[in-house]
Amino acid sequence: MNTKDMHEIRVFAPATVANVACGYDVLGFAIDAPGDEVVVRPSDTPGLHITKITGDNGKLPMEAAANTAGVAALDLLRHLGMSDRGIEMEIHKKMPFGSGLGSSAASAVAGAFAVNTLIGEPLTKQQLLPFAMAGEASADGAWHADNVAPCLLGGIVFIRSNDELDVACIPAPNNLWAAVVHPDIEILTKVAREILPKEIPLINATQQIGNLGGLLCGLIQEDYGLISRSIHDVIAEPRRQKLIPDFYRAKRAAMAAGALGFSISGAGPSVFALCEGEETARKAGEAISKVFSAVPLPNQIYVSRINPHGVHVIP
Repeated sequence: MNTKDMHEIRVFAPATVANVACGYDVLGFAIDAPGDEVVVRPSDTPGLHITKITGDNGKLPMEAAANTAGVAALDLLRHLGMSDRGIEMEIHKKMPFGSGLGSSAASAVAGAFAVNTLIGEPLTKQQLLPFAMAGEASADGAWHADNVAPCLLGGIVFIRSNDELDVACIPAPNNLWAAVVHPDIEILTKVAREILPKEIPLINATQQIGNLGGLLCGLIQEDYGLISRSIHDVIAEPRRQKLIPDFYRAKRAAMAAGALGFSISGAGPSVFALCEGEETARKAGEAISKVFSAVPLPNQIYVSRINPHGVHVIP
């Protein structure tokens, strides 16, 4: 792209489902919606400046160095020796905070990707990973790529090492769909992490490793039966389910509707069901939604194939 002819870049960064039941902090996938949008344009004023934020109800800082999208972009510009480059940024939050859908990751990914595109794409998506990670880490202090990596790269991503950011893209079966339901409550990642066990019995660790291996094999082999047998979390879900009203009732409803498996998206409160086929996914989504609505708890349903694209430029 010729930056001389470039007046504005608008990008979309999708929501993600992290952990995927048995892959705590090491597995995640992208969905089509919701997501965040970031707009960048050249400026005559040196440095990166956030000029507008929408959809945040005044929660997010306008100072670039204190904002996840700004931190990711600034880190990238420093790396490239372009800290004085004049750039204006707008952030349009189109997904809820504390939803378990990777809101902070989406903003960080969008910020890094938008600026990289504006300046002529000196880095590949894969090379942008540490800068997007720095942005998300500025929000929650954690360093795990199970939201950032699939948001950036698209598809299903396995993280062998979060410290080394050693990631691998896993093929998604053609007819694999996700029904994601977000109940209108907020769960802070910090709280969701604090209730996890500090030690894990060997029998649970062995079972979790088996389930993760089975899920990866099932995805690669397009074996829906193996996928279904493997979507079980024996570590985080038993502790975190208490933060989500009628969690197990929602799980039973999803499975009765034909879902392959059901669990918590990230730290919650969003939940997801993996399904074979769009029709089953829509039925599962509606079944889960009815459970939350009966609480009563307003909720939103998102039905999507696994998003293969991740963050991308939009008109």
